[in-house]
Amino acid sequence: MLEVLQEAVQILEDGGRAALATIVSTSGSTPGKTGAKMLVREDGTTVGTVGGGCTEADIWRLAMEVISTGIPKRDSFRLTAATVAETGLLCGGEFEVYIEPIGTPAVLILGAGHIASALCDVLSNLQWRVTIIDDRADFADAARFPAAKEVLCRPFEECLDGLLVTGNSCIVIATRGHMHDELSLDRALQTTAGYIGLIGSRGKIGAILKNLRKAGADASIAERVRAPIGLPIGSRTPEEIAISIAAELISFHRIPGGNTPRTPDHHPQADPLMTKSSD
Repeated sequence: MLEVLQEAVQILEDGGRAALATIVSTSGSTPGKTGAKMLVREDGTTVGTVGGGCTEADIWRLAMEVISTGIPKRDSFRLTAATVAETGLLCGGEFEVYIEPIGTPAVLILGAGHIASALCDVLSNLQWRVTIIDDRADFADAARFPAAKEVLCRPFEECLDGLLVTGNSCIVIATRGHMHDELSLDRALQTTAGYIGLIGSRGKIGAILKNLRKAGADASIAERVRAPIGLPIGSRTPEEIAISIAAELISFHRIPGGNTPRTPDHHPQADPLMTKSSD
């Protein structure tokens, strides 16, 4: 059990995803006892066991669903005579398992302006891990972002260097200008981040994508970018825009297929303030 819990802590620290299956009750003779745990990582590998056999394979499949949806499951299993004969397990009885998702997305916000500040506050209430990155020391100041896990001052050319970015990571691009946004997006597209969002007007976003394609980026880059970023709720202030972005991040995290990209041409509403600088 110690190994399972240590791995769960490591996944939380790394910003990964997993599911933790725990036997919460048993009756009769079962292969796994109450309290037995198995951690299933996002890549399908496991740590620990809940008893083995075909029931463990069934629990593994449920755990993969939990990782995908972020929704916990509770299920019961009965070891019938047929199951015992099929698996060779010398036991029978029933047990109940609870499977819970482990891990919240790591959010990297490129740009440390007003929107970044508001978004960091919103996400901290969700217990999400936020890293703020800007190339200006007076903006990339930990005192301005007390809720952030990390605040980094570095050039946008190196904004993601050495950082762990996984499919469970979200990158929000809200720098102070077109040039920095384009540079940051180019770096973000070189990662495996599951969510990449770019703030700005449709015209600005279209120009950035066009420039990146001219520079050799794959023609399908728009398929990975949420732009303009955030759900179209008519937001105008930095605080309202932060809520719209956070809502989109929740959709990415909680809803299968919630990361369907939205190109400028298909965005039903571009918020007026999103055409301005994030500062």
